[in-house]
Amino acid sequence: MNSVIKGASYVLVHTPDMVLYNGTTQTTERIVNPDSEYLKEVPNNLRSFKEAVEYWPNQTYIGNVHPDELAQVEFPWYDKNKEGADRFGKYGEIMPQEEFLFLVQASDMFEVVRLDKEFVAKYKDAFAANPIISDDIVEKVHEGVELGEIEHFVNEEHAEGLYHDGKLVGCVKRAHDIDVNLSAHVMHENLMSKASSVLALLYAVRNAGIDKADVEYVIDCAEEACGDMNQRGGGNFAKAAAEVAGLVSATGSDARGFCAAPAHAVIEAAALVKSGAYKTVVVTSGGCTAKLGMNGKDHIKKGLPILEDCLGGFAVVISENDGVNPEIDLNMLGRHSVGTGSAPQAVIGSLVTDSLDKAGMKIPDIDKYSPEMQNPDITKPAGAGDVPLANYKMIAALAVKRGELDKKELAAFTKEHGLTGWAPTQGHIPSGVPYIGFAREDILDGKIRNAMIIGKGSLFLGRMTNLFDGVSFVIHGNTAEEESAAAGVSEEEVKGLIAKAMKDFAATLMAE
Repeated sequence: MNSVIKGASYVLVHTPDMVLYNGTTQTTERIVNPDSEYLKEVPNNLRSFKEAVEYWPNQTYIGNVHPDELAQVEFPWYDKNKEGADRFGKYGEIMPQEEFLFLVQASDMFEVVRLDKEFVAKYKDAFAANPIISDDIVEKVHEGVELGEIEHFVNEEHAEGLYHDGKLVGCVKRAHDIDVNLSAHVMHENLMSKASSVLALLYAVRNAGIDKADVEYVIDCAEEACGDMNQRGGGNFAKAAAEVAGLVSATGSDARGFCAAPAHAVIEAAALVKSGAYKTVVVTSGGCTAKLGMNGKDHIKKGLPILEDCLGGFAVVISENDGVNPEIDLNMLGRHSVGTGSAPQAVIGSLVTDSLDKAGMKIPDIDKYSPEMQNPDITKPAGAGDVPLANYKMIAALAVKRGELDKKELAAFTKEHGLTGWAPTQGHIPSGVPYIGFAREDILDGKIRNAMIIGKGSLFLGRMTNLFDGVSFVIHGNTAEEESAAAGVSEEEVKGLIAKAMKDFAATLMAE
């Protein structure tokens, strides 16, 4: 029997100060053009926490708004606030920066994170009051140090500053004097990813209605690399985050594949559970500080606030078939292989139609497709267009070419089988998986029968190959009862055949 999706979580962390101090676009600008007018403009174009919470795509990401509802909101969205918006959602929350810094410090096992004692006194209670943050995590928070000590590490010891409201409130120290893989920059990047993954894990366990001890394996699929000079990106974010989240029965490992990694990881998790190796596996990922404000120059140039001001995280709980939850069908996997090539038609064919052909299905037989769910509010001003829509047009065009769709139905296909993009540009985060939580619910509610999740990855970014990558899988309603019924019928048929054979044999003996 196929593995099932028992629950999912989606979290955001509003980190406006990290946009300026840690986003690659801004840090690069500081090196290339330190007196940049753009850098002076950044602080004036950052959203408040309230504005980030009221942003329609963010409310969609944490589950308070369904993508179908978002599609009805007039585009663009950056200038429209959702009234009555809550930081807490069905799938997770939008955590403010000041609270997140405590989770970062609690996730630090080597005392490289320092927080100012006044900052700790001011905000610790708010962090502790969050219902998802357990007492064992709060107990890991230190009481803080004098600001002078933090200033020393930042000014004299190459530490990365931690800022809130433009003020220095802490730092991340380097973990080695000469190892660039343990520099303060890398430690900062990795701790932010780890802490946001911890938050996603906590919500995933809650949403799935399981005990923390039920999780036996964790797979992390973020875009960061964890290691030292002897193994650079050896890992293991998965087990590190599981430790803080209190998943005491879990081990784990990391899966890396650029933006395609989440889809790869879900397939691996489903296979591990179906094989019987583990009963419950969680795929998790934290956010990516490098992507903060990535398209900031274009946003400011066009009069928008900087929309890439949140770290993203997600987690999916995959368990043994319970006869209820939607299944991940491992007989319907698409993959961009080495020999596929880079022609758009060949790519879509490898990811979409190859698996459908094996199952005797047509493109319109999939109710919803979830490819790169990038938020067009972010990508269009940057000249990248509406990424999900471009994918749907290619899928629809292929359906027309295969004779499965009439040309006149092209526009309707993108609405009926597509989704409006809402995910933050956090690299791997938008790649198919933001819809898994909604897909699970939509299938359970009878709104759709199935959905295809498509992940793509730009492997050439690592300068190891010119290839890019992609995998897909199909989620559909639970078939345990059907399989049981089918098994029952065949068993009765077998009994009947045996009885008839014995009767015939007895008649033959009597005749003799």
